[in-house]
Amino acid sequence: MSEYQYYEFIAIDQPLDAQAQAEVRSLSTRAEITATRFVNSYNWGDFRGDPSRLMERHYDAHLYLANWGTRRIMLRLPLGLLDLETAERYCVSDQVTAWTAGQHVVLSLTNDDESGGWDYDPEVSLSSIVGIRDELAGGDHRALYLAWLAGYGIWEHDEDAFDQDEDDELEPPVPPGLRTLTASQHELAGFLRLDEDLLAVAAEASPPLPDRTNDSEQLATWLADLPVSEKNRLLLQVAQGRAATARMEILRRFRDVTAPAVAAPGRRTVADLLDSAWRRRDDRQRQEAEQRAEEEARRERARALARQKRLDDLSLDEEAAWAQVEAMIATRKPGEYDAAVALLSDLQALAERDNRFDTFTLRSMALRHTHARKPSLIDRLDRAGI
Repeated sequence: MSEYQYYEFIAIDQPLDAQAQAEVRSLSTRAEITATRFVNSYNWGDFRGDPSRLMERHYDAHLYLANWGTRRIMLRLPLGLLDLETAERYCVSDQVTAWTAGQHVVLSLTNDDESGGWDYDPEVSLSSIVGIRDELAGGDHRALYLAWLAGYGIWEHDEDAFDQDEDDELEPPVPPGLRTLTASQHELAGFLRLDEDLLAVAAEASPPLPDRTNDSEQLATWLADLPVSEKNRLLLQVAQGRAATARMEILRRFRDVTAPAVAAPGRRTVADLLDSAWRRRDDRQRQEAEQRAEEEARRERARALARQKRLDDLSLDEEAAWAQVEAMIATRKPGEYDAAVALLSDLQALAERDNRFDTFTLRSMALRHTHARKPSLIDRLDRAGI
């Protein structure tokens, strides 16, 4: 397999100016570069830039794919919207990392699986996932938990991924709503190859999302009560081209104030989660196997009944069936040969059922002798055991 790597960066809060674009261009002569996007793929060689450095300086989201199994999503958020201490609760070895860069926190979510195959369209992957950035900025930490869970999930197919003392590692805070993921969160879970049974087990401790049906009215009231200085500061951000940042801050602060208190569930260990996922998967696979067996048995009964009826109908005028066989053979067409052999198989089954197999044998031998110079037909009869 030839080598393939895909790099994509997007700037959301602040487009790149001409100087920044020139700096990025110096790293790649073939990349598609605009004020808000960098895209390039490599079938040989490698990207000369450092994705982490580019995220720290210029971009808000990054996606990397390699056909040997590596997948990575990186996100940059203002520190006022996601603090490092919160992000670090969900860090896992090299799979989930976080660090600060100036006034931002940068997240890196990685999955490596050499057996994972290539099943993603890189051109649409980042656009379908990047919505988690707004969700994180708004205080929804489900994406962080999904990344943490996927990080430890690789243990199920790679025994050497972690040391055994990680068994007793406690899970981070379980966010509400793991049973009802957003579209972006679903995409992230798939991108990081998060096992569905592991997610289902983890979601058992996740409370439902709070009711947001009155958010619009409450938001309007909350905004009206903001001090004028705060409103002016947010408006200035909008005027300076940072409307997305202002919006995320408004929603984050509003939800911090209005979110109902939810009792924190008891924290489980990594071993608890992985063992429960294994049991759930084993139960599910056993039930699926039983269902498949029952379905196959039902289909077999239906096939047996259908054949029994076909043989009953055939017994009403057996001579007409033999004549039909001769007519189909006379066409010398492969499709008609197949139909003739199928009908002969039914005549053979009818003869066996009615204890007249000797009669069928004589007639079939006579038919083979008559058409001995038709090798294609004879080959079909041989394969059908006629």
